[in-house]
Amino acid sequence: MKERGKASIQTEKELDFAIFCIENIALYLGVEAEKVYEALTVKSDILNGYIVPCYDVLHTQGKEYIVDDIVGLMKERGVEV
Repeated sequence: MKERGKASIQTEKELDFAIFCIENIALYLGVEAEKVYEALTVKSDILNGYIVPCYDVLHTQGKEYIVDDIVGLMKERGVEV
């Protein structure tokens, strides 16, 4: 879970991937996607500090790995939904 620099979403593929992550984390945690989005952007910088910069590597992994990886990072940083 090594972070790269902060980045903003630049392409439609990155946007689709961010939405994919948010929706699947919400399903996994049993909460609304809006709450996950808030946790990844307002309560932390995980979206622009980890998910977007690591898109090239993360999007090649399976859904379960991606969700587990991001949820693990949230727990490590004390980010609650």
